[in-house]
Amino acid sequence: MQSKNLDPLAYDAPRPCPEEVPPRLRSALSAVLVALSCFLTPFGALAAWAAYGLTDSGRYVTTMAPLAANPDVRNVIADTVGAGILREIQVGGVQIGGARVGGVRMSATQGVMAPFVHDAVRSFTKTEAFRVAWDEGNRVTHEAVLHALQDEGQPGTVTVDLAPVTASVKHQLAHENVSLANNIPVQHTRVELLPAGELGPLRREFHVLEVAGFWLPVAAAVFAVTGIAVAVRRRRAITATALGTALGGALLGLALAIGRHFTVADLPAEFSGAAGGAIYDALTATLRKVAWLLLGVGLTVAALAWLTRYARPVREFLLLRLLRERRASATPAADRAQQPTRAQV
Repeated sequence: MQSKNLDPLAYDAPRPCPEEVPPRLRSALSAVLVALSCFLTPFGALAAWAAYGLTDSGRYVTTMAPLAANPDVRNVIADTVGAGILREIQVGGVQIGGARVGGVRMSATQGVMAPFVHDAVRSFTKTEAFRVAWDEGNRVTHEAVLHALQDEGQPGTVTVDLAPVTASVKHQLAHENVSLANNIPVQHTRVELLPAGELGPLRREFHVLEVAGFWLPVAAAVFAVTGIAVAVRRRRAITATALGTALGGALLGLALAIGRHFTVADLPAEFSGAAGGAIYDALTATLRKVAWLLLGVGLTVAALAWLTRYARPVREFLLLRLLRERRASATPAADRAQQPTRAQV
């Protein structure tokens, strides 16, 4: 028994199509669909991450929680809060933060008090109460912005009420038996997050993102499956789709790195670049994992598709060799059975 064809390339030959569609048309259609799938994959991952990852308040708070222990982030918060306290402190009825007495700004008094204020705030950032305030502040801020983006009937400026944050800090301090913690007033102080003029464009972009976050991944998957199904050489189509997916993952990772560089570079001078980079890394951690996943899965599938190209010829070769060995072993036994036996006298 002989194999009909042991040429490895013969098993990727074109197969006839029942609908009698010309092979060139099928190949062109498959190439277009595969290219569209590979093009939409990184954009679909980005849109899905933004539409579903960043809009979950619980996941957002969990993502931001480790930053409360980041030294760069704590320093930025200490500097910002300390500067705000200095602007509001009054000594002898005179506001010293940015105020003028007799036409002269009291920078000397402010400079004397600044180290003590900043040290006190930095000490607070190392406590459990600060971590509670950090988590609660992120939660109420995220929920306020998300509600404003989703609620078409909410006009005007987006604000957040700091009363829940104060209440959480007060409860934590009371739990730690801090004296006078129960005397901390819980006041409904609202802080502006987004002006009214910016809410409309952001709301339209958010709705577009919600639609894209669902349909772009679906379209990429449909294009990939259809492109492979109509391909004349499906193994090549699978390999091309896998390599394109890996390329999309690599480009997504590169885009994240470039975006990080420009985001940190555009920060205000008073904001630490290290803190901005830490926040950016925390928010995009899931997206970076997706980029690596696309790259790894794409390369793995492409390698497997290339290896299976030789699986069928090797299997037929091994079966042919096994059959020849069995035939060779059966022939001597048949010859011995046909030889006459001698009678013993």
